[in-house]
Amino acid sequence: MSSNLPYQLRCRECETLYGNQPVSYCEKCFAPLEVFYDLEHIRKQVSRDDIGRRPTNLWRYKELLPLPQEYDASLPAGFTPLVKAPNLGETFRTRSLYLKNDSVCFPTLSFKDRVVAVALTQAREFGFEVVSCSSTGNLANATAAQAARAGFKACIFIPADLEPAKILGTEIYGARIVRIAGNYDQVNRLCSQIAEKHRWGFVNVNLRPYYAEGSKTVGYEIAEQLGWRLPDNVVVPMAGGSLITKIHKAFKELIALGFVEAKNVKFFGAQATGCSPISAAVKAGRTEIAPQKPATIARSLAIGNPADGFYAARTIAGSGGWAEDSSDAEIVDGISLLAESEGIFTETAGGVTVSAASKLYQQGRIAADETTVLCITGNGLKTTDALAGRFETAQPIAPRLVAFEEYLDRELTAVTAGGKQ
Repeated sequence: MSSNLPYQLRCRECETLYGNQPVSYCEKCFAPLEVFYDLEHIRKQVSRDDIGRRPTNLWRYKELLPLPQEYDASLPAGFTPLVKAPNLGETFRTRSLYLKNDSVCFPTLSFKDRVVAVALTQAREFGFEVVSCSSTGNLANATAAQAARAGFKACIFIPADLEPAKILGTEIYGARIVRIAGNYDQVNRLCSQIAEKHRWGFVNVNLRPYYAEGSKTVGYEIAEQLGWRLPDNVVVPMAGGSLITKIHKAFKELIALGFVEAKNVKFFGAQATGCSPISAAVKAGRTEIAPQKPATIARSLAIGNPADGFYAARTIAGSGGWAEDSSDAEIVDGISLLAESEGIFTETAGGVTVSAASKLYQQGRIAADETTVLCITGNGLKTTDALAGRFETAQPIAPRLVAFEEYLDRELTAVTAGGKQ
């Protein structure tokens, strides 16, 4: 490589090299850039045993991330639980179902903490003082929190109709919020224009190639937590489409390094029916994405013109996977099913994943004896408004035993009569 680092930017299509700089697209063919690694060099630098002795956070994979030389990571993000899901598996009639639970990722309870952690290492390296993003919520939270910790100023751009909990979860860190009267795609276009005029580090615009690499750590962790083996299937929620492509990239890198045995993993994408441009493309047998106008309660997935949609569709088709989408009612049912079966409260994106997985099992696209991982990417406390009216408010009773006995009799009568337990 021409760079003195074992990585640099490269065009995904024409393979022109760009070294390391805050740019996200190729000047020759306008295709997106991504980080390319010298895997032979990395193979000599690190082993599985080396990784296993390191702290349990995403930096344990530092050789496989675009980190500046001498970078000393201090944010303990990542390495979230991979948990067996026997109760949900019983519903799906499988005994080999796992949940990659990023709803507990530090510090803001979504997988976006991973991507921001990596992006801000480069923001510092490039000398940015202000960091920013266009966001449907989780990225806003992660950028604001980590900017505060790292000493950056933060300016966050969001659609005006974002969930109140996510707005509050950004404001609390002292970030300046700019609410835009438009959808995410309109917000993102504005941010691209601002990035060309102002010297700000937009984590998902001019820092996007580095930011996206943080998603790979989900894949590394899945493999390591399965005992350094790859699953048969992964079900991933899709907004911009980057996460599913980066988990795929992570698996390929682990195979190339000899850390896991080569295996074809099938990738399944999950979207909300009200914003399903990638799912629609996969079902139509194409990789070209037809933009949609979002109309769904799953606002974290409401990207009608996904930046990595083409590559997500290609990843799914190339692996032999499929894509499914879920209505708003099905999303809420998915949230409830996961909570009631496994005690995990996920946001709407997780409801999409669970609901889509249910359909994939019913369709026979995922076999019962295959090891399958569902990616749960955010916490339910961020989207409680999606559950408005779902549960009745119980009437209070007097603090007396007789009152409780009367209440118990009423409840037993209701259960016997087929009422709610």
